[in-house]
Amino acid sequence: MQEGRSLRDYIALSGKGMMMGAADAVPGVSGGTIAFMTGIYEELIYSLKQCGPSALIMLFKEGPVAAWKHVNGTFLLTLISGILFSLLTISHVVLYWLAEYPELLWSFFFGLILASVWSVCRHVEHWDRNTYTSFIIGVITAYFITSMSPTSVEATPLFIFLSGMVAICAMILPGISGSFILLLLGMYTPILMAIKNIELFTLGLFATGCVVGLLSFSRVLSWMFSSFRTATLALLGGFMLGSLNKVWPWKYTTAYTINRHGQEVPLVQENISPFTFESLTGEPALLVYAFGLMLLGALMVVAIEKMGRKSGV
Repeated sequence: MQEGRSLRDYIALSGKGMMMGAADAVPGVSGGTIAFMTGIYEELIYSLKQCGPSALIMLFKEGPVAAWKHVNGTFLLTLISGILFSLLTISHVVLYWLAEYPELLWSFFFGLILASVWSVCRHVEHWDRNTYTSFIIGVITAYFITSMSPTSVEATPLFIFLSGMVAICAMILPGISGSFILLLLGMYTPILMAIKNIELFTLGLFATGCVVGLLSFSRVLSWMFSSFRTATLALLGGFMLGSLNKVWPWKYTTAYTINRHGQEVPLVQENISPFTFESLTGEPALLVYAFGLMLLGALMVVAIEKMGRKSGV
């Protein structure tokens, strides 16, 4: 846990939160990936783990200042503020690109996540049978999850709450997209519309589920890092590699669904080659632009990680 951050450090931390929020808005990209790239992942998990009974005990025994320090409150508030600001603003731009230029947006994230696999795996101190096994389990798990077909269910209050619990666990796992989990559960559009229209009841239920999920799952992750750091890093790297199945730029839609506005939207998609994409859809594959954006995404990972190590925030 970092001590003595300056105002400049907190501004940078807020920016990292904004990047996490923009990533979480896309079904296929994890905010946890951004947190790991920027060097704040383990502090985030540790701080979330502190938000439990021990914090309440300290609040009543030693007062709010001690409890705030115990949970690393300023760090969490700054980061969460950046995430929320991004979800309410920048995410609209990301979703516009997802609707109008999906191949280009997916290309950017494909390069970003591919480079992130390298970023995570380079932190594994040594590779042996256990780390390779963890890595392969991560790849298979993420590939299986991202190959599942979305469902369509009624957005009842209980299901909204449970969706928040499950999705937030995925959001803090690098490589497993919380937005995609919401898509699988059939809750992506309802939650996004609730954010856009500021539907307080729906957002309150979802947020409560998120809090419960965070307080539970962060303890598991913290224990994994403290007890099996190398294997955990390998597992997270595998999650990222397996998730590339979801962000492959060229897809062919085999099934559609109708959203609440009566619009036809893709439901089931298959990954295809850029050349097959052109023949099946009659649209250009935009190879030069796509590979350029892949390279840009990869370079951004290198630059972000370098800044994270330099700033130490």
